[in-house]
Amino acid sequence: MTDFLLFAVVGFLAQIIDGALGMAYGVVSTTVLLAFGVTPAAASASTHAAEIFTTAASATSHVTHRNINWKLFWRLAPAGIVGGALGAFVLTSFDGQLLRPFVTAYLALMGIYILYRAFRPRRQTVEPGAKVVTPMGLIGGFVDAAGGGGWGPMVTTALVGAGGAPRYVIGTVNTAEFFVTVTISATFLIALLSGHWSEAKSYLDHAAAIAGLIVGGVLAAPLAGLVVRRIPTFHLTIAVGVLITALAGYQTWQLLS
Repeated sequence: MTDFLLFAVVGFLAQIIDGALGMAYGVVSTTVLLAFGVTPAAASASTHAAEIFTTAASATSHVTHRNINWKLFWRLAPAGIVGGALGAFVLTSFDGQLLRPFVTAYLALMGIYILYRAFRPRRQTVEPGAKVVTPMGLIGGFVDAAGGGGWGPMVTTALVGAGGAPRYVIGTVNTAEFFVTVTISATFLIALLSGHWSEAKSYLDHAAAIAGLIVGGVLAAPLAGLVVRRIPTFHLTIAVGVLITALAGYQTWQLLS
């Protein structure tokens, strides 16, 4: 029950942040799970299992409010699906303790990148081309699965930076994320059932954490709009970047001590 309540709070806060910024649910959740000693594969699998529900709610909201650029979606989603499946396969192929320093370093870079994004000036909006969208979908899906998060920070930031209109980029990236998340979760499940994932038991040991992330995330989803109105995006982005960087620093200290 303690684990459930703790991760319900983590899931709630992570979804509030994600709903307000269009990113960071996976990065925040995975970073906290790693800080509590969960292996990289189990942390990523737990986060993506929870994200099936939160991204479904987010995608429904964006479709309802017509925030989708469907031309962009059909370029982005297939690439993200392929990248996500490859990332999950790679993550379940290696010893979690060997991968932990690399995942920790990646999350630290994500924290710094989010801080950089907070201070980056806006560009004039243009339609991102296939030369940008397809590679970013592949890379974003791969690192999202292998690192336990990063689809939003990488893909949303890159496409807005390339000149995409923020409203349609966030809506399209969040909607595509549902399909990427389902693919990643299915790949983890196949790896578990086939015996390819040797550390599968560590994932099953964290059922309470997964349930907490799901419940907290679903409860927070309707409140994201309120957060957007009350807290300036600049301040919230800074807070997320500092949090992720600090937690990654704590994990680095654990690894070196």
